[in-house]
Amino acid sequence: MHRFAVALSCLALPVMAAGDPADSPIDLDVARQQFAAAQAICGADGGRFWGVHLCGPIIFVDQQTRQVVANQQDTAGSLREHDGVFTGSLPLSQNVASTPTHWSGVLWTQITWPLPQDASRRDTLLAHELFHRIQDQIAIPLQHESANGHLDTLDGRYLMQLEWRALVAALRSTAQPARRQAVVDALTFRAARYELFPSAAREEKSLELNEGIAEYTGVSVGNRTRKARVAMTLWDLDAHSGDETLVRSFAYATGPAYGLLLDTYSPGWRQQLRTAPSLNDLLQAATHVALAQNIGAAAAERAQRYDDGGELHRAEVTRETRRQQALAMNRAKFVDGPVLVMPVDHANIEFNPRNLRPLDQLGTVYPTLRISAAWGVLDAHDGALLAPDWSTVTVVAPAAGAVQGPGWSLALKPDWQIVPGRRSGDFTLAGPQR
Repeated sequence: MHRFAVALSCLALPVMAAGDPADSPIDLDVARQQFAAAQAICGADGGRFWGVHLCGPIIFVDQQTRQVVANQQDTAGSLREHDGVFTGSLPLSQNVASTPTHWSGVLWTQITWPLPQDASRRDTLLAHELFHRIQDQIAIPLQHESANGHLDTLDGRYLMQLEWRALVAALRSTAQPARRQAVVDALTFRAARYELFPSAAREEKSLELNEGIAEYTGVSVGNRTRKARVAMTLWDLDAHSGDETLVRSFAYATGPAYGLLLDTYSPGWRQQLRTAPSLNDLLQAATHVALAQNIGAAAAERAQRYDDGGELHRAEVTRETRRQQALAMNRAKFVDGPVLVMPVDHANIEFNPRNLRPLDQLGTVYPTLRISAAWGVLDAHDGALLAPDWSTVTVVAPAAGAVQGPGWSLALKPDWQIVPGRRSGDFTLAGPQR
């Protein structure tokens, strides 16, 4: 799975010189084929799916070398034309990630290279990322994404995976009664999770209306037949079942699953998204499902159908032991011990959504994280703690005067320096005086 970034703002740093295309790790002929595939997706859609054309500027970026191949010229002259494609290098101020990217005067759909070889997965990825570039033109209220820490707990993960298995059964069912029963089961597992975790409904909805709808778009627009869309959604559900954590990756599975079921039960349902309802509420209304009053008991009874003799629950109990050990380690690193705390305003943030570790109410530990901000660039490869509101990032304190520490390095800009923090042994950053 490609890496994802959240681009909060762009920094105006010097652009690296364009490289010789012969030295590029991106084969230009293959890149042309991928641009043609994107154009074919856009042409087949014609702007009908959301009322907005998906086509636009695209850059492919190699993560190791930062080499760029684009489908059009930029406005700042950073790219050179080579037989219909444009090459250059992405500056260090920008993260390499599949995400909308403002750079060199253009809003691009940035996609990390290489793309999947499987045509269905490639076209799903292309349509997903093309959607993100035009997402703010669609009347779906933008949601502030939440931590979804409950999905790192034993009960939260267990109920989510039971829900996924019920969604698989619903998508595979050809008989209407069996499909409807599987839908009831999926909604039951979700309702039981929301009863256990009061904030879960709000937190999950926020991500499903962002990444979930994007992946549903990728599946729907990137695949021409219902059979292919179902197959791709089943692939999503299976691929994420092995994720180390589900707190941010779950919506890539639930979004297309609920979307395809809503296509069956309530054609035209996308028009209702302008009021930001949850996907499960829409599906429950479309299927006229009345959930059991004792939702916990109903979920426990239905779990027997989906849990392979309790194997899933036993695996989650084992994982919970490891999670508690990781929590203790992360508290020692980022709370109890000396730390360096840095502000995260006006920053680009790159991370892997499949391995995040919530740390109680203190934020989320990102095992790998790259942040480019006003003070420079942080590369963390052994954990960093982002505050719940993304206002600060915390790493283990360095030795006095050092710009690197255990598992991280910092490229600090001129006029910024590391200074003592609030606690003895802690540090923070001080910028230029204004």
